[in-house]
Amino acid sequence: MGDPCTESNSMAESDSKPPSASKNGKGEGGSGHSFFTWFMVLALLGVWTSVAVVWFELVDYDDVLARAKEFRYNISEVLQGKLGAYDADGDGDFDVEDAKVLLGLKEKPSILVERRAEPESLVEEPEAEPEPEVVEEMIQPSHAEEAAWPFPDPVEEEPVVLEEVEPEGEEEPVEDEAAPEIEISEEQVEEAQVDWESELEGEPEVAEAEESAPAEEDEDDSLSEDAGENQDTASVPEGDDDVYGSQSMDVESEIQEDHTEDAIDTIGEIVEEAVPEETEEELDHEELLEVDQGDEPTREDENPQEAEEEPAPAEDQPVEKVLVTAEAAQEQKPKEKVKKKKPKLLNKFDKTIKAEIDAAEKLRKKGKVEEALRAFESLVQRYPQSPRSRYGKAQSEDDLAEKVRSNEVLLKAINTYREVAELPDPPADLVKTTLKRRAERQQFLGRMRGALATLEWLVQLFPEDISLKNDLGVGFLLMGDNKNAKRVYEEVLAVAPNDGFAKVHYGFILKSDNMIAESIPFLREGLQTGDPGTDDGRFYFHLGDALQRVGDSSAYEWYELGHQRGHFASVWQRSLYNVDGLKAQPWWTPRETTYTDLVKTLEKNWKTIRDEALSVMDPSRGLFVPEDENLREKGQWGQFTLWQQGKKVEKSCRSVPKTCALLDRYPEATGCKRGQIKYSVMQPGTHVWPHTGPTNCRLRMHLGLVIPANGCQIRCTNQTRAWEEGKVLIFDDSFEHEVWQDASSYRLIFIVDVWHPELTQYQRQTLSPI
Repeated sequence: MGDPCTESNSMAESDSKPPSASKNGKGEGGSGHSFFTWFMVLALLGVWTSVAVVWFELVDYDDVLARAKEFRYNISEVLQGKLGAYDADGDGDFDVEDAKVLLGLKEKPSILVERRAEPESLVEEPEAEPEPEVVEEMIQPSHAEEAAWPFPDPVEEEPVVLEEVEPEGEEEPVEDEAAPEIEISEEQVEEAQVDWESELEGEPEVAEAEESAPAEEDEDDSLSEDAGENQDTASVPEGDDDVYGSQSMDVESEIQEDHTEDAIDTIGEIVEEAVPEETEEELDHEELLEVDQGDEPTREDENPQEAEEEPAPAEDQPVEKVLVTAEAAQEQKPKEKVKKKKPKLLNKFDKTIKAEIDAAEKLRKKGKVEEALRAFESLVQRYPQSPRSRYGKAQSEDDLAEKVRSNEVLLKAINTYREVAELPDPPADLVKTTLKRRAERQQFLGRMRGALATLEWLVQLFPEDISLKNDLGVGFLLMGDNKNAKRVYEEVLAVAPNDGFAKVHYGFILKSDNMIAESIPFLREGLQTGDPGTDDGRFYFHLGDALQRVGDSSAYEWYELGHQRGHFASVWQRSLYNVDGLKAQPWWTPRETTYTDLVKTLEKNWKTIRDEALSVMDPSRGLFVPEDENLREKGQWGQFTLWQQGKKVEKSCRSVPKTCALLDRYPEATGCKRGQIKYSVMQPGTHVWPHTGPTNCRLRMHLGLVIPANGCQIRCTNQTRAWEEGKVLIFDDSFEHEVWQDASSYRLIFIVDVWHPELTQYQRQTLSPI
């Protein structure tokens, strides 16, 4: 250090002189001192920063996690115990104390809290048995963790814990942060899931699990729902009017629909029993098994405790026990289904081309109908003797017919189904499924004779299959051949006396033959079995009706049961072809219907309508026809129809032109496809059984034309009223109603059905006729 004065003089001199420059234009003076000074400053800052980190416990946790990432540590393993040795406080997480140990700033604790000691031994010391409670608390993986765990070295207890413990969301931030950093192939994930699921279910592991075999939920065709609705439409007879006749005929037409859905699950609601380790062939077999067996009715309010009770005798059994019996029987069905052998769809040759068949089938299941059809057509051209390829072609044609709404394409599918069964070596299960589907499609098109021939063919090929005989009985019913249907069900009950499906249908036939008392035990016992195809509103309807006719008050218990099962809107309103959400009340006023203009026209012109009716009542002309729907207990009841199912009966209107001209202005009546317009004459001494109409989509108007002073009444639910000449009564005939004619002369009324006022114009146009 020099003299300060000298140093100041030197500095002044240096300021007065221009600075010298080096060759590159930069100054040379003091650069070395500046570099050294900054170096020392930085070094001192580093030293004091290190001291601060230790003294003030400042730790870079991101750096710690980065180290874990570098060593490819799995965060889920960290939580399970691979870094558990550093869990100094035993609190189950990675905190400040744990970081000190990892950085070497603190010694590793020799003894952890008891709560963490066991999980550590679970991984580090396999010989020590872990406590179940600790494992349950330690291992709570999310679905993403399951896929991320390393393989093939899981802890033995992990599958059990995954089954019993639901993830609570603990350590979620850590899981989310670490999950993307774990690299595991999809094959490893699927193999591990297969191993875990097989351990969870107590089943042996399957070594060869095909990745391309997901459990599809649409094995059969997608035509089902529209097929059911259109089957209802196609089967409705264009016969006489009123409630029970149409309803009973629709019972016959709808029987096949429901039973077909039970026998062939066209909707594709497959019970998810398949597990990932099953091969694709086994999955196809299981799906087809469900197709054969169909859906079974289920109830959300089943009571397993009540189901253990012994049912009371049929005659004295209350409705609660009846319900329990049916539900208990249904609860056993899935167990029986599991025990049944899976059907085989592939013969030896088809197994050699299974990969090609699977590829084409995958296209069909994905909804690529045209591509699937081309693929199966190519297979059929190359392998004309392949039953499974031809069956896939038929299914694709079936799907395409639904997609483009083409009966012509559907006929091709029906023909291809037949070709499958005619090939030299088709598997028996494939033949059965193919022909059952063919019969269903034929019935959909209204080709009942062809469907009956297909069903007879099935019974010849598989004479021991009771379900096929049941289908054949339904086929005869759809043909109106009750005699042969009765014979078939008698044969079924001779070998299978407890077959519920055969019982309810046999009881229905007996009731149709007016053997009321004889039909009751078959209908009742059939419903109590809970067998597939028995839990149907039509059988509750007919059993209750039969009981009413023999004076048995338990009829309303069965109606209540049908209501509880969802078949009836209420005990009183028991129509079967309904639109949900419509206003429901037994009696209506003209204003409530919104058809006041129509009502005024009828009442204003009632004498004209009456006079034309009297002109056609002449016995010599014989235009009135007897009611033939088995609604009368006694007496005579005749009808003369002007409109039926929204179609004008021209011949009848030529006899009563003025009346028809009045009505032509009211499409709510003439366009009502679920109703009629007709005259009704009832002679003294007539009683009409309590009954309900088939649908809630209409209201019924009665215009009094010739009404005796006393003795003529109509009851709807619990309200009884009488007609008046020139006045209109309006009621909803989907509610139970009953008629008495105890006067000394005939009663003549004019019946006009109108659409329910809450139906939209679109609904009125698209609803099927009844």
